[in-house]
Amino acid sequence: MISVLLADDQHLIRGGFRALLEAEDDIEVVAEAADGQDGLELARRHRPDVALVDIQMPVSDGIEMTRRIAADPGLTGVHVVILTNFGLDEYVFNALRAGACGFLVKDIEPADLLHGVRTAARGDALLSPAITRRLIGEYVSRPPVTGSAGTDGLRMLTNREREVVAQVARGLSNDEIAARMVISPTTVKTHVSHAMTKLAARDRAQLVVFAYESGLAVPGTRPAP
Repeated sequence: MISVLLADDQHLIRGGFRALLEAEDDIEVVAEAADGQDGLELARRHRPDVALVDIQMPVSDGIEMTRRIAADPGLTGVHVVILTNFGLDEYVFNALRAGACGFLVKDIEPADLLHGVRTAARGDALLSPAITRRLIGEYVSRPPVTGSAGTDGLRMLTNREREVVAQVARGLSNDEIAARMVISPTTVKTHVSHAMTKLAARDRAQLVVFAYESGLAVPGTRPAP
């Protein structure tokens, strides 16, 4: 059973999401919050698999709630998915930096919402190749990070891990990376896991951010067919 926390200051949004999610046999909404501070306390109390978090909330916004969940060792199993009305924007990018595993727009189709919750619960990033390209084009195509943040991170990775992270940054799944690199999906998963551990990344979304900010992946490039 996938446990879900809803954090949104709009009662109608929470009610609609709860009705949709709880109609599924494998999903249970364990708590609702109308602000980020209450959401954080409920996350600590219930330790849900997935937290659907609105960015703009009173008391403490979704970015701060995400940051505090990511910083809490007791909440490592909580996968934060940002809810937004506007699609990819600076707030969403900041939430990804803070530790969110991806985002969903509030007018999403019901089937896509359910797919997103299940994807997040597995620990996968909600970043399709199309979204990754927009992320790159709008926010990450800035000068690469210099100094310890980028350079030291790259030094910690093996050549194979760098190669895998670069492919992750282009939105490829483990199976797609395995086919491209002629290795097994299990080996890809191992490289991804090692890279996340070395970079203290919670999930694949943070690997995407690191790859482009460090210059490991280059905006505008596409993987060879």
